[in-house]
Order: sequence, then structure tokens, then C-alpha cells
Amino acid sequence: MIVDDTGRFVTQRTEPRLALVEIARNAEGIVASAPEKPPLTLAFAELSGAEPQRRVKVWRDEVDAVDCGGAAAAWMSSWLGKAVSVVYMPDPVDRPVSPTYGRPGDVVSFADGYPLLLISSSSLDDLNARLPSPIGADRFRPNLVVSGAPPWAEDRWSRVRVGRVVLRIVKPCDRCTVTTIDPLTAERGPEPLRTLSTFRAKNNDVLFGQNCIPDSLGTIAIGDSVIVLE
Repeated sequence: MIVDDTGRFVTQRTEPRLALVEIARNAEGIVASAPEKPPLTLAFAELSGAEPQRRVKVWRDEVDAVDCGGAAAAWMSSWLGKAVSVVYMPDPVDRPVSPTYGRPGDVVSFADGYPLLLISSSSLDDLNARLPSPIGADRFRPNLVVSGAPPWAEDRWSRVRVGRVVLRIVKPCDRCTVTTIDPLTAERGPEPLRTLSTFRAKNNDVLFGQNCIPDSLGTIAIGDSVIVLE
């Protein structure tokens, strides 16, 4: 996670240029790349087992974190044009999911609020049919894209099994302005929130996708079957 000098999280909401930073994982660690910049590698060997050194903030939560060092801070600060740092959540640190929708023992890392986000490709197709120009699934930053169900069927799901992993679907995802940032250019526009608000608004929120919490351990892979349990 990127944090400012107070330890508060930094996202595309205030820094749309983050949309142009690509993240990949290899055997050595996590690699960040951006246009016309040498890649930054955060090595697992240097981060795993390290003791937390600072407190950081994600929304209202404060948790312990490991600072990823001066090279990571310099790389990200150079890209954003402001002083920031990069931090890592070590395994012993737990950040509980909101008790409003989670259960005791449900945890999330530095993600906004829930471990996983699921969207439906047919719901995206329905949205794109209403938009002036179609957008990709990457606008919504999902972990899981499910195909084969009718549009908006996911609104009625409460438990699904993906491969051998059971997921509890706890609430629809209310969308923010990050969805209006083009991931290819980092430019903002009115869509898709303007169109979504005409038919997917509820209690002043605009909804797309479902927040999920795993109820079992396992590995999920592209091509896994999805079974609706409830």
C-alpha cells in the first residue's frame, strides 16, 4: 500500500496516475512498472518475517505495517510527484472486516473493505450496451469475473463455490470515482457512474459487483467452475 507522510493510504481517488502503474508477481517478489520508468521490485525475502515499524491508516482502521524502504519510497514519490512511502502488511497483522457484514475472524488486508470482489461479464455487457463507449472489467478492479449467468443474477447470490473455494457474498459493492479513471490514460470522465446511477442506485450509492469473503481455503484459477450454493 502507498501512504503519505501521515501514514494515510493513497489511492487513485486523489492520484489518478496510479492507474498507469502495473503490478506483477514473480518468484522473487512483486514488481511495479510505469511508463518510461525502470521497474521496482519488492522482494519477498526482504519483507517476509520483518517486524512492523509504523502505524498506517486505511479508512478508519489503523494497523501495523512494514516499511518497504527508501528505494520503494523514492520510486513511487518520483512517479506521483509527492512524498509517499510503500508499506507491507506482515502475516501476524490482522485487519478485521467491518462487523456490519463480516463475522468474527473475517479479515482483510489493505483492500478497501473486503477480501474479494466478484463481477459478472453479462452484467458488464448490459452496462456497456447503455454506455456511449464500452469499458473493460478493469475499471472495476475485480478479483473474479464470472461468465455464463444472466445479467445481474449475482444480486441474488449469497454463497458460491469457485473451484473448491466457498465464498460468502456479503454485500453489493458501492462504486467510487476510481471507476471513472481510464486505466490506459489516467484521465477522468463521467462514466460509468453517470449511467450506472440511472438504474443501479440505492440509498445514495451506485452499485456494481459483489463483495465476498472466503469461507474455506484453496486456490482459484481461471476456468474454474462457479456453483451457486445459495
